[in-house]
Amino acid sequence: MVGHRDASFATEFIADLKKRLVNRVQLTSDGHKMYLQAVADNFEWNEVDYAMLVKQYGESPEPDKRYSPAICIGCRKNEITGCPDPKHISTSFVERQNLTMRMSMRRFTLLTNGFSKKIANHIAALAVYFMYYNYARLHQTLKTTPAIAAGITNRKWSIGDIVSLLDSN
Repeated sequence: MVGHRDASFATEFIADLKKRLVNRVQLTSDGHKMYLQAVADNFEWNEVDYAMLVKQYGESPEPDKRYSPAICIGCRKNEITGCPDPKHISTSFVERQNLTMRMSMRRFTLLTNGFSKKIANHIAALAVYFMYYNYARLHQTLKTTPAIAAGITNRKWSIGDIVSLLDSN
């Protein structure tokens, strides 16, 4: 889903997530407050174990650096509903996925000429990226593609297979 970080998109995102779940899960979100209401709107209190990981940031030791990120000086784990396991309250997996996506697609880097200016182009680029990432790219840890590992397909797709999907629409 591509959209703003506001209440309506958060609610739509969590509603879509809930439709895809078969079993009870543990959710962890960052400190973005929109997810509090979105989870409450879509799950009963006994349907999900939900926690927020709120990072606390401090001043950068080098204030002269224009693009230096703030320094994370700690984090707070807030158990919101259900019984989230404190050992699994983490945003590391999604943060790693976001980093991989940013490093693979320069569209997410503001100061490059690849930065997406039109939302339709951005959505199309994301669709192609995720198709390739999940169906055609061999992952070192899996020794196969995520789609094969998940049982969604029984073969590694080629770029031609992905492009042929465009022809069929």
